Amino acid sequence: MAEESFQFNADIAQLMSLIINAVYTNKEVFIRELVSNASDALDKIRYQSLTDKDVLGDQQELKIEIIPDASNNTLTIRDTGIGMTKEDLIENLGTIARSGTKQFMEAIQAGADISMIGQFGVGFYSSYLAAQKVVVRSKSNDDEQYIWESSAGGVFTVRTDTEGSKLGRGTEITLFLKEDCKNYVEEKTIKDLIKKHSQFIGFPIALQVTKEEEKEVEDDKQTDKEENKEEKKDDELKIEDAEDKPKEKKKEKVITKEWETLNTQKPIWIRNPSECTTEEYASFYKTISNDWEEHLACKHFAVEGQLEFSGLLFTPKRAPFDMFDSKKKRNNIKLYVRRVFIMDNCEELMPEYLSFVKGVVDSEDLPLNISRETLQQNKILKVINKNLVKKSIEMFNEIAENEENYKKFYEQFSKNLKLGVHEDNKNRKKLAELLRYSSTKSGADMVSLKEYINRMKDKQEVIYYITGENKNTLQNSPFLEALKKRDLEVLFMCDAIDEHAIQQLKEYEGKKMMDVSKEGLDLSLSEDEKKKTEEEKKTFEALCKKMKEILGESVEEVIVGERMVNSPASLVTTEYGWSANMQRIMKAQVLRDSQMSSFMMGKKKMELNASHPIMVELKKKFLENENDRTIKDLVWLIYDTAALTSGFSLQDPVTFASRIHKMIKLGLSIEDDVETDENPDEELPKLDNLDQSAMEEVD
Repeated sequence: MAEESFQFNADIAQLMSLIINAVYTNKEVFIRELVSNASDALDKIRYQSLTDKDVLGDQQELKIEIIPDASNNTLTIRDTGIGMTKEDLIENLGTIARSGTKQFMEAIQAGADISMIGQFGVGFYSSYLAAQKVVVRSKSNDDEQYIWESSAGGVFTVRTDTEGSKLGRGTEITLFLKEDCKNYVEEKTIKDLIKKHSQFIGFPIALQVTKEEEKEVEDDKQTDKEENKEEKKDDELKIEDAEDKPKEKKKEKVITKEWETLNTQKPIWIRNPSECTTEEYASFYKTISNDWEEHLACKHFAVEGQLEFSGLLFTPKRAPFDMFDSKKKRNNIKLYVRRVFIMDNCEELMPEYLSFVKGVVDSEDLPLNISRETLQQNKILKVINKNLVKKSIEMFNEIAENEENYKKFYEQFSKNLKLGVHEDNKNRKKLAELLRYSSTKSGADMVSLKEYINRMKDKQEVIYYITGENKNTLQNSPFLEALKKRDLEVLFMCDAIDEHAIQQLKEYEGKKMMDVSKEGLDLSLSEDEKKKTEEEKKTFEALCKKMKEILGESVEEVIVGERMVNSPASLVTTEYGWSANMQRIMKAQVLRDSQMSSFMMGKKKMELNASHPIMVELKKKFLENENDRTIKDLVWLIYDTAALTSGFSLQDPVTFASRIHKMIKLGLSIEDDVETDENPDEELPKLDNLDQSAMEEVD
């Protein structure tokens, strides 16, 4: 058949002009696109062969071959797929407007990346990123073998292939590379690109490699010299010299061409989990994670229905040191589409709190080349995200079945789970089941919220907890005294992130979470106990009023409380304000919002222990003489010590120290002849005893 010329469709001509003339840094995508197209062609012929085995004919092997030719500066990609007829070549590669061409042009003009090209079904044209001329040879079962050729000058030609070797079936694309793209014929470059983008393609990808070997060959010149020598000499006299002598050999470099399969690692995630061994999972995990240790757990799954995707998730044994570094990539899930690698930093795949989970997800429904802009809008990806979170939580629950393994997991990733409780409203309940805390009854172990509820008292309606810097400090907190006496269990929350998580986790299985350091503590008192408390409040009413007057704006209210046994007083915060521990955490924030801090710190309330000897004597002293000057110092001392034991920091530690020093002097019977009062000219009384106003006011 004579050569025929055709004009490119206007949109395609414009697209090719853009690709040829623009400067792109990621030209390498053309290899990914052509290999992906070859894989699709192989998929089509394989699908046909399921119902008609004869379609494979003599070309039974389904494969992709890559042939670099440095001498001619060409790169050839060949497949044994379905091939194209003459009409296919004309329609698919130039004349009929592809629906995606115009959309792709609009996306490019809007600032999108060239790597999106495959999404619009025009990935073939990425060839012109690296090639100045493209020659396509193709053979379909339904037609003869044809050649399509174009230098992208607005026209392409199609002719019958009578000069080249017979393909049998399939397509061969030869790229005549530009001068600045010679590196794409280098074996190492091709291997790296195939490993990066296409190592899990379902068909073997073979690269023709050149190998140079040294082989021993006989020295022809030395052989000729020996033969001439024997001809000149008498045969009879020199017969002994003609006996076999070892011929000298020399080494020559021999160049050979061999096929090397590049995608030997099969995509383990599309296999049946029952067929995969622990060693295979471990090997694959190390391949994708570069971790020197094996994984702690894995989750192999496939989702079918309206959407189809498969995946393999791993939990590492150790948390990365930079896990919460804001500059670090937030995702360790590699996204594949039909075994073709797309990206490994897709933030939409996993929430931040699961950034430590490593693995792959392979979608059958996503466009082959999807951009980040499109990903954010893609509904398929949202479904994948939902399922990945679900499968990750299932994996954690499977780890929890082994107490020893879960202990290791929790040590490394408890902060992530708590961050999830704080951020993930939809999965908060499931994540809460994975939380573990030390408690007043747990000893060296940790308990889950479910275990806590199972051993609650009959009339107990809330889950008690307390937050603080460490377990040792919390164990001696005055807030726990009444709870311990009543044998009520209290959870210790010692992570800074617990404060944030617990604000979102307001209840668990219908039981309200109650901070024992805040007002409104429910101790499930009996009627007699409530009656006794009310009587105590009445007898302390005058003292409480006086103490509020002395403390001023430092406290919102002074009341009689029920939560103490051995401590005289404590400071509690309002129910919806920050706890003492939260205030400590927020003060340490360098970039904190001072207005927000001021609003959330709120007011403190002072609770008195009406049964404590100190408070009993202070009330007695007040009733005897409410104007006693030592009462003010005593009240401030009680307030400051209550602040310290309740987890607050002192606003004026110097004044507090002055009061303590006065107490020390009182104990040592030292006369206080050094003026520390606001009125230095006023004579201070002798520190004989408390009843004689021994303590002087400091304020």
